[in-house]
Amino acid sequence: MPPHRSKSEKNDGIAKHLRRDPYEVLGVLRNSTDQEIKSAYRKMALKYHPDKNGNDPVAADMFKEVTFSYNILSDPDKRRQYDTAGFEAVEADNQELELDLSSLGAVNTMFAALFSKLGVPIKTTVSATVLEEALNGAVIVRPLQLGQPISRKVEKQCAHFYSVTITEDEARDGFVCRVQSSDKSKFKLLYFELEENGGLSLALQEDSAKTGKVTSAGMYFLGFPVYCLDQTTNSVAAAKDPDAAFFKKLDGFQPCEITELKPGKHVFAVYGDNFFKSVSYTIEAICAAPFIEEKENLRAVEAEILSKRAELSKFETEYREVLAQFTEMTGRYTKEMQEIDELLKQRNEIHASYTTIPLIKRSSSRKKSRAASKEAKEDGEVRDRKPSTRDRTKKKWYNIPLKVDKRKPC
Repeated sequence: MPPHRSKSEKNDGIAKHLRRDPYEVLGVLRNSTDQEIKSAYRKMALKYHPDKNGNDPVAADMFKEVTFSYNILSDPDKRRQYDTAGFEAVEADNQELELDLSSLGAVNTMFAALFSKLGVPIKTTVSATVLEEALNGAVIVRPLQLGQPISRKVEKQCAHFYSVTITEDEARDGFVCRVQSSDKSKFKLLYFELEENGGLSLALQEDSAKTGKVTSAGMYFLGFPVYCLDQTTNSVAAAKDPDAAFFKKLDGFQPCEITELKPGKHVFAVYGDNFFKSVSYTIEAICAAPFIEEKENLRAVEAEILSKRAELSKFETEYREVLAQFTEMTGRYTKEMQEIDELLKQRNEIHASYTTIPLIKRSSSRKKSRAASKEAKEDGEVRDRKPSTRDRTKKKWYNIPLKVDKRKPC
């Protein structure tokens, strides 16, 4: 007889059976680039976002399907696994979702903040309202001059937009945009591309990370491949397996999609990503011409990190094998210790059986010995006890000292 399945399990099974191809959901080809996939996802996520569609259940389902598909295709390992063996290979039930904090509500935001405080990585996404306003060109863009930092405060789930104009020489020498927060707030640094209708389309996103006493984020357009590190990649797997936190540490180390900027106007934004409070920040735009040595050092260090990522994969295999052997050896060690202790206990019992003294008498002797020692202890306590005030009074009353004159006869 087949096992009984609950209604929710049946619905899950039907949902899995009806899943569409992620490439079909996002409307991209199988050989599409990461940038093409990301652009398609952002347009569809904006179209079906709950903030824009109220309580429409069809739009809500589409938004979930779009997000689910992007979670597979945006991760190189999961995309490769899906291309090879389909949904089952990517452990679909463990997919991480990005949260739009602006649509969570107070209670859910509190729970998300609590989990984040406990060290659980929480992926967040830019508010659909902000993206829609940018796409419609309904945002205020302030100028940002090269080498002139600006310090401001942005409200949570809101954004400040800045435009930077660079020359052909500056574009060739390289360009860097950096943001930092001295109060360790969470924020996102965003880069937008100009649309033909004058709107702004999100192209790049960099989440802030703690670096010393501040949180910071930066985008580096230096004319060669530069990498970014996604700290939340494989966070679920790392939580289940502590060792995975180390071996998967560099899985999120991926090349940035844009390596250089063309001369002209470019738009960046700082998005407040705190759960409850506003974000104090400083943004600066820098021409990389004076930083020749730093450019070479960055290129060399990131090449070493890539090498280490390849080594980690091999080392993990070796480590797992040795760990399995160690676990087996420690289990055997415990078992052998218990068996040896048991054998020694049996040996002592056999030694003790070599006697002609009846077991009962030996027990009586032990009891008498215990009683004698108890009596001796009580006697010692009595002798050691100091006399009370009443005892001292009696002694003084009955032991009156009498003076006797020995020279006179009685």
